[in-house]
Amino acid sequence: MKKTTDTLIGFMNQYSTVADCLEYLTTKRFGDGEYCPHCGHKKVYKFSDGKTYKCASCRKKFNVKTGTIFEASKIALPTWFLAIYLLSSNKKGISSVQLAEQLGVTQKTAWFMDHRIRETYQQKKNKLDGDIEIDETYVGGKEKNKHANKKVSGTPGRSTKTKTPVVGVVQRNGEIRAERVENVDKETILRFLKKNLTENYTLIADEYRIYNGVADKRVNHSKGKYVIGNTHTNSIESFWALFKRGYIGIYHSISKKHLQSYLNEFVTRLDGNRSELSNFGKFAYAIENVNYRLTYERLING
Repeated sequence: MKKTTDTLIGFMNQYSTVADCLEYLTTKRFGDGEYCPHCGHKKVYKFSDGKTYKCASCRKKFNVKTGTIFEASKIALPTWFLAIYLLSSNKKGISSVQLAEQLGVTQKTAWFMDHRIRETYQQKKNKLDGDIEIDETYVGGKEKNKHANKKVSGTPGRSTKTKTPVVGVVQRNGEIRAERVENVDKETILRFLKKNLTENYTLIADEYRIYNGVADKRVNHSKGKYVIGNTHTNSIESFWALFKRGYIGIYHSISKKHLQSYLNEFVTRLDGNRSELSNFGKFAYAIENVNYRLTYERLING
C-alpha cells in the first residue's frame, strides 16, 4: 500500500501546519545534534520559546531555518514544503507559472522559490568509474520555430551561435554528471573527464570526431549502428531526451546563466538510486540538503 506521504493529499495533510514542518525540519537538520550554522560550534543554548538558539562560541542567535533556503522568507513552511514536494516528484519539473497557481503566490515569488529549491540539487563530487557513456547536446530554440525576423542563419546541428552546449556522462546503472560548457572540443572533453572520472573507466561514445583518441568504444549512429553488444550510448541519450522534454514542454526557455541549475535539478532527480525513490523520498533528500542560502541579489546579479 502506498504511503500517505507519497500522494499529494496525504503529504498536504501530514505537513499542513508550521509546527509539523518545523518538527520535521529540526529532525532532519539537528538529528545528530544541534550546532551553530554560523560557525559550526556544537555547544548551543536553546531559548525558552523552543525555537531560538544561541551559540556558546560566536554568540550569534539562530533558528532551524538559519543558513537554509528558508532563511528570511515570508513564505510559510507548509507552502515551502509543498513547493519542494511538487518540484521533486514531477519527473520533468514544474514551471514557476504552474507553481504560482498551485501555491497561490505570484509568478515572481514562485520563480525565486524554484531557484532556491534548486540550490538543494547539487551534483555529487565523487568521481565515477566502470562503463561510462558520454554525449553532448545543445540547448536553445530551433530556428524553424522562430519568427522570421528572429531567425539566425548558419545555426544547424552543433552551432553555438544561438545554442549552449552541455556535456554529460552516465555511469552504467549509476550516477550522472552534466555540465554547461562554452564549446565542445577535445580539450573541453578531457577537462570534463578529469574532473568527473577516476582513471579506471571504459568510455563509450558515438562517432563524433572530438571523441577520437578519447573514447574506448564507439557506436556509429550515422551508419545506423546504435547497439553493439554492450556498447551503446542509450542511457545518456535517454537523460538528454528527458531533460529536453522538461526544457521544451515545461520550462520553454532556459537562459545560459541559469542553465547549470536546471541541469543540477534533472541530474539529482534522475541520478542513480534517487530515481527509484518514492515521491516522499525525493522530497526528504531535498530537505536533507537545504543548507544553502540563495539571495535574490545573487540570483539576479550573481
